[in-house]
Amino acid sequence: MTDIRTAVMAVALWGIALLLIHLPGLAAPAVCIGVSVAVLLVVFRRRSAGLVVLLLLSGSGLAAGVAAAQPSRDAIASDSGHVIEAVVEVSSSASRGSDGRLWFDAGTIAIGPPGLAREVSGPVRVGIDPLDGADLGALLRVTGQGKRTDAGERAALVIFATRAEVVSPASGIFALAASTRAEFVERAGSLPEPGAGLLPGLAVGDTRAVPEEVNAAMLASGLSHLTAVSGANCAIVVAAVFWIVSLLGGGRVLRIVLALLGLGAFVVLVTPEPSVVRAATMAALAMLTVLLGRPSAGLAMLSLAVCGLLVADPWLSATPGFALSAAATAALLVLSRPLLRGLGRWMPAPLALALSVPLAAQLVCGPIVALFSDTQSVVGVVANLLAAPAAPIATVIGLLACLTSSVPAVADLLTAAAWLPAAWIQTTATVTAALPGATASVPAGPVAALLVGVLSVAAALVLARPRSRRLRGAASAVIVVALAASAGRMLLGGPLASMTTPAEWSIAACDIGQGDAVLVRSAGRTALVDTGADPDALERCLAQTGTARIDLLVLTHFDLDHVGAATSLAGRVGTVLHGPPAEPADQRILDELAVGGAEVRIGAAGTRGSLGSARWRVIWPPQDSAAFPSGNDASLVVEIAGAGVPRMLMLGDLAAVPQRQLLSSGQIGGDYAVVKVAHHGSRDQEPALYEQVGAPVALISVGEGNDYGHPRRETLEMLEAAGSRALRTDQSGLVLLGMSEGRLAVWTERAE
Repeated sequence: MTDIRTAVMAVALWGIALLLIHLPGLAAPAVCIGVSVAVLLVVFRRRSAGLVVLLLLSGSGLAAGVAAAQPSRDAIASDSGHVIEAVVEVSSSASRGSDGRLWFDAGTIAIGPPGLAREVSGPVRVGIDPLDGADLGALLRVTGQGKRTDAGERAALVIFATRAEVVSPASGIFALAASTRAEFVERAGSLPEPGAGLLPGLAVGDTRAVPEEVNAAMLASGLSHLTAVSGANCAIVVAAVFWIVSLLGGGRVLRIVLALLGLGAFVVLVTPEPSVVRAATMAALAMLTVLLGRPSAGLAMLSLAVCGLLVADPWLSATPGFALSAAATAALLVLSRPLLRGLGRWMPAPLALALSVPLAAQLVCGPIVALFSDTQSVVGVVANLLAAPAAPIATVIGLLACLTSSVPAVADLLTAAAWLPAAWIQTTATVTAALPGATASVPAGPVAALLVGVLSVAAALVLARPRSRRLRGAASAVIVVALAASAGRMLLGGPLASMTTPAEWSIAACDIGQGDAVLVRSAGRTALVDTGADPDALERCLAQTGTARIDLLVLTHFDLDHVGAATSLAGRVGTVLHGPPAEPADQRILDELAVGGAEVRIGAAGTRGSLGSARWRVIWPPQDSAAFPSGNDASLVVEIAGAGVPRMLMLGDLAAVPQRQLLSSGQIGGDYAVVKVAHHGSRDQEPALYEQVGAPVALISVGEGNDYGHPRRETLEMLEAAGSRALRTDQSGLVLLGMSEGRLAVWTERAE
């Protein structure tokens, strides 16, 4: 009972911290603390007076910490929207973002306009081009654009650096840790895939070498937690030090002191991420209770660790890694044993034990994941069951390989030994992530978290089999309804998908998020103009429209939101028409499509052809254009019409300047029925072009809640002035157009 009271206090303090960091000013703390005290008194009455006092003291500490940090955070955020120069100290590991930058957390030493930086300290998030020496403890001078974050973000400002230099490299133990990690990453990188890039992540949490597709597979299969250093890694380090010291005859005090030192060195080696800090704090508390001769229950230690860390850094409360780490640990302490008993009733004990641990973590972490992720892993339990035996082997041997880097022969041998289980884990991730229905799409947010939470509670009750029949019956009913709804959704999104859409369409604007993907169909032939970035979203659209093969694939230009899903079509494409490639990665996309049997050719103004009974032509860019060699302004602009296909103009991502040149070229004639608005409705448009086109329907392919503000209000007003009705995929979903009795017919997936 004491453990439960302590856990309730930790959760209450977590809620107080979340409110404190999100609400401006400190008027809310009294209300937050008062509500928490009332809850505790109602639940535990007077027996929890001591906990109430602790909660009041902790809440006061939180409020004082937030109040003390706010002035410096405001001072840093005041540079939002300006070009700034900052001297920062790296405080986390660097990870490669989707934009190719290295992103890391840092503390500011000085910040301000270039040449006028003032001394101020506070947390920032920095993105730089790859730079040697950007290690934990290093001082960097960065110049770039600053952007204010939301109140609850741990960093007060995000800096998009255009220039970065190392002022002072990491020194002492930080330098030693950086060189040790670098040698291990290089040694692991010399091994073959699969497994080479993943091994440093498993051993020391360094994910910079993990390929993007492997990272996506780890997320989809529910195995991404294996590359986040957690309590298991800390336990391994502590146990190893205890064992070695005890073999050498060391007493209890010496074992604990050396284990604490070893744990501290390990945290520096893997960098102090939120999950690592939580795990290390809990391990340290456990060792101290052993030293005092008063071992405590795991849940109480976890709660004490959470409370102490939240008081020290309230912004940890909004960090997903910290939340997931604490929740997973609590699940193992509280839920795994009831699940083990329940599963043990109808399966062998070893299998029940193997399933209970990942299942407990999945059920508890699922609602938290739903707060910030729009996908839930359905195969997570199976994938974790398959990967579980290999994970500790790869972690332990990989860590030993890292620590023995000064002895190359031993390090090489250990790295090779750790590669095999890493390869098994990566193969497990890629195979399970590729299974049909491996992930479920759920719009991220509180509603999704509540839905997943209800399902998780119901699943836990069904598996743990509580004594109450009424409770078991209600939980079973929830599961049955959820399974029936999921089965129906899978059928309607798969084999029966085309039955949900009208058959008489000739133009389809796919709902693929922030990106373009437009289908055109004529006389049994189909063209696809761009693919979007998400292969799953594109596949859903193809299933909905009953499209099995693409006769003509047009890649207007090579931005990710236009070609990211292109390679998923390999083997199903007849001809590829593309804009000017700019990077080697662009050519690799074309090569992969060609290997799948597609004829690949470049397009420019004057390129033309047929699609069934319809005719198409490219009217932009000019042949061998020096002014627009590649990118948005060199997007292929395609016109198509004829035989039931409404005359349509697709503008790619053209900006206003090339739009004006296209208009002056004389290629634009009147009487268009449909225009695909350029660049997802950005502000950079030429009104005269849309007036000349005069299309009754303007398609805007755009993602819901995108960070760019697309479509912009000015663009929507411009379309209205031109007499065009804007149809947005973020609001209408899939949009189908066709001719019916000589008139343009419109069908949308969702009512506007």
